[in-house]
Amino acid sequence: MEAAERGATRIADRVVAKIAARAAREALKRVPADGSAPRTSVIVRKDSARVHVSLELDYPCDIGAQCGAVRRQVTHRVSTLAGMTVPEVAVQVERLYSDLGDERGRAR
Repeated sequence: MEAAERGATRIADRVVAKIAARAAREALKRVPADGSAPRTSVIVRKDSARVHVSLELDYPCDIGAQCGAVRRQVTHRVSTLAGMTVPEVAVQVERLYSDLGDERGRAR
């Protein structure tokens, strides 16, 4: 009897979301000291997962490069660990944390 005839494996959406969150954290060079870890949500249909990642970054940083790294790592890890295709990874930057702290005054 072929493996496909014996049954099916289903990976829960929350498991795929945890894989994606961990992958997003791996991709970031660092998470802001006062910031929170990346949060994810997923929509799984058959063998594909659409992923939404919300994250916080240090400022200044190359926002585009950071988001690109997150997209690549999430795609790679979900594909490798869950065996799913990832046609979309939407990254939303929720907050930027400045190294300047309270020194936000305007120069005169």
